[in-house]
Amino acid sequence: MRRPVVVGLDGSAESLAAADWAAREALRRGLSLRLLYAFEGLPAEASDLPELAAPRYWAGRVLRGAMDRLAETYPQVPLGAEQIARPAPEALLAAEAEVLVLGNRAFSGFAGLLADSVGLATVARAQGPIVLVPAGYEQGPESGSPNQPVVVGVDTAHPCDEVLEFAFDAAALRRAPLRAVHAWHPRRVPSGPTSREDAERALDLALEPWREKYPNVDVHSIVDVGRAAQRLLHASADAGLLVVGRRIRPARLGPHTGPVAHAVLHHARCPVAIVPHA
Repeated sequence: MRRPVVVGLDGSAESLAAADWAAREALRRGLSLRLLYAFEGLPAEASDLPELAAPRYWAGRVLRGAMDRLAETYPQVPLGAEQIARPAPEALLAAEAEVLVLGNRAFSGFAGLLADSVGLATVARAQGPIVLVPAGYEQGPESGSPNQPVVVGVDTAHPCDEVLEFAFDAAALRRAPLRAVHAWHPRRVPSGPTSREDAERALDLALEPWREKYPNVDVHSIVDVGRAAQRLLHASADAGLLVVGRRIRPARLGPHTGPVAHAVLHHARCPVAIVPHA
């Protein structure tokens, strides 16, 4: 059975924007959409006290409102909803999702999903692709351009097939061009500097099998001098999606988002996909 697109809701404008984006992604992929509201509280059978029932009531209200709106806007997408009385990162990470989608409040400047432990813990521990959507992005089926490019950051020093596969697939689904960006740092050792030409060849080599697999995707390879996060933010200024990788570290090192992912999550104006890889 194919897994659904899963979106985490909390009633914020960012999470509702994420639900819109997730519905469009489910439609592109031909998948169902599952709305999930997690809250820390007692299960329904634990107590009848009104003050303890408030989180459950609010969760149900948010889910019903989102379901009604999405069912009207995206009637082709099969919808499901669930509220779970457990910490949000645990509930989100336990969801069996093809893509997990969350709202991104980091850019707004307000304390929110990525400003606290919920979003960061989820991103740092996710084993599959997770997309963070800023408030106001793609609020309806007619907003946004279908030809907005997909941008992917490519680290040629490490295998990143999962990242490239996600990016090429996203571009193919959107019929959009793909910008593959590699940030190049020239060595300062006189005896053996790496040339820009070498960096370009390494990027072309990494992209070659994916160009063959996705011949209809228009790929633009970009080698730029500078820090990876800055180059990616510049390249994605007009993008519909920015894709970056997150290396999965050994358990002894603990969960992490990585410096590039952390930076773009807090400054990108478009949705950001974080794809874990070995």
